[in-house]
Amino acid sequence: MKRRYKILGAVFAFIAVTLLVFLRYLSHDGECRAPEPLAAKAPTMKAIVYRCYGGPDVLKLEDVAKPAVADDRVLVKVRAAAVNPLDWHYMRGLPYIMRGDVGVGAPNNIRMGVDFAGTVEAVGRNVKRFKAGDEVFGGATGAFGEYVSVREDRAIAVKPPNISFEQAAGVGIAGVTALQALRDKGALKPGQKVLINGASGGVGTFTVQIAKSMGADVTGVCSTRNVDLVRSLGADHVVDYKQENFTQLATRYDLIIDNIGNHDLSDLRRVLTPKGIVVIVGGPSDGKFLGPLAGAIKAGLYSLFVSQDFTFMLSNLDQKDLQFLGELMQAGKLTPVIDHSYPLAETAAAIGYVEEGRARGKVIVAVAP
Repeated sequence: MKRRYKILGAVFAFIAVTLLVFLRYLSHDGECRAPEPLAAKAPTMKAIVYRCYGGPDVLKLEDVAKPAVADDRVLVKVRAAAVNPLDWHYMRGLPYIMRGDVGVGAPNNIRMGVDFAGTVEAVGRNVKRFKAGDEVFGGATGAFGEYVSVREDRAIAVKPPNISFEQAAGVGIAGVTALQALRDKGALKPGQKVLINGASGGVGTFTVQIAKSMGADVTGVCSTRNVDLVRSLGADHVVDYKQENFTQLATRYDLIIDNIGNHDLSDLRRVLTPKGIVVIVGGPSDGKFLGPLAGAIKAGLYSLFVSQDFTFMLSNLDQKDLQFLGELMQAGKLTPVIDHSYPLAETAAAIGYVEEGRARGKVIVAVAP
């Protein structure tokens, strides 16, 4: 028996040491690499790049190679791009677990940004859906630059004419996240009561409007300064969290979209219907190793012991969903909210502002006039 315990102890010790070594490996910050020389006479463009992890000071505006026009791709001249929490996670390389995918020690891809809107400059010979001159929006790595290359069948859609480039640039990640949280994870039905915690942020402002377009009774939670904004987006009820704690009120909700993660799951459950759903979109990011993923694990375990469903989601930028959001904007049912716009050279300041967590709607980087 003692021998068995010794063997088990040795196994657990080995696992613990291996895990610590792995985490140490992931958390290593490498030196900032020097720029690689560009090919002589190759077309170039201006873009924001980063060659090591850190604060906004690691971002640099440099000349980089302009993307070529591949057979199945669309070359877009970027007019505007949008900042997302994802950008500062990439910039800092946090949580460390994500470095297994984006690069250990330093980023594998030096380009920054995802959400864009602009004009098609050229298309590959196999492209059928788009042509030069089309105004488009979507998502592609490297949006903080003068050009992006996007596969025809990926995250790119025609921009509605009634929406500006800056507004369209803000739709990608935030708009698709809101749609998929309500429709796919939340299974929202007309007439149901939905509460949106963090209704004035990038995802929240989209969630309020999309939920209303789906026929829901919408309650938005925000600070005092944002009450009028959230109400103007169509919310039926607005809770000022500085005056009231929504988890202590009498109303029960069929669906809660939690963009903040500032309440215990048991408190959220208190205001759910017996078969209600909580979709966790955002949460505290102070954990360096797992970050918001720790909340996802906790939610999954909690759901095993209650009748309600607690789930975490990451959006998938999908062309059909972008087209659907474009239709909502065309019909006047969805209008992106813009907090502030920065020039491309001040992208670091834009990301720093979003990192503070106080932006109303979306923060935009104006790439070209």
